[in-house]
Amino acid sequence: MAALVGVRPADHLLDVGSGLGGPARWLSTRFGCRITGIDLTPEFCAIAEHFTRLIGLDSRVRFQVGNALEMPFDDGTFDGAYSMFVSMNIADKARLHREIHRVLKSGGWLVLSEIARGVDGDVLYPTPWAATAAQSFLSTTEDTRNGLRSAGFEVELVKNDLQRSLEFGARSRAMVERGEKPPYRANALIHGDAGGATLANVARGYKEGKLIPIEVVARKR
Repeated sequence: MAALVGVRPADHLLDVGSGLGGPARWLSTRFGCRITGIDLTPEFCAIAEHFTRLIGLDSRVRFQVGNALEMPFDDGTFDGAYSMFVSMNIADKARLHREIHRVLKSGGWLVLSEIARGVDGDVLYPTPWAATAAQSFLSTTEDTRNGLRSAGFEVELVKNDLQRSLEFGARSRAMVERGEKPPYRANALIHGDAGGATLANVARGYKEGKLIPIEVVARKR
């Protein structure tokens, strides 16, 4: 995701749905930028702050509890924003896109990494973002593109990331079979024993074309 935009040390970025804070710490370590994360779950923010203090990044990276549909930030606060696998939980995507647009500076960028709805058919649950279909709000790729445009963004890139996701899954399974730790462990930390089933359902959705991982780059006009 970081390769899709030019991040500068002077940038102040917004992480929408920051979870345990791994992406924020990684980006700040790589680029030296400031990052503010916002998440609805107080426990996630508390853990994210704890991890960030442990590695000495709390002067550049902070987290706060808040609603992405009504963010406690002034207009034009951030140079860029990103959101990773969050929008599938949000029904009112138009409001989400408008809020991100509002808090970005003119010309500010937005990167979305999310899972889009593919061909018709029922997705198996639980997934990492929803325990049941009633908690899941998937959009098609075209709906995402059109929604961003309606909010005032110029959409610069829409990338189907299916092949890379399948290759990552295959590498991860091979590591586990060799007795190694998988490269991505947050799902297991958050979901516990159900973590394996959630990832298996996503993998099946990818294979059947019902789920499509995408990356989107947009910019505030």
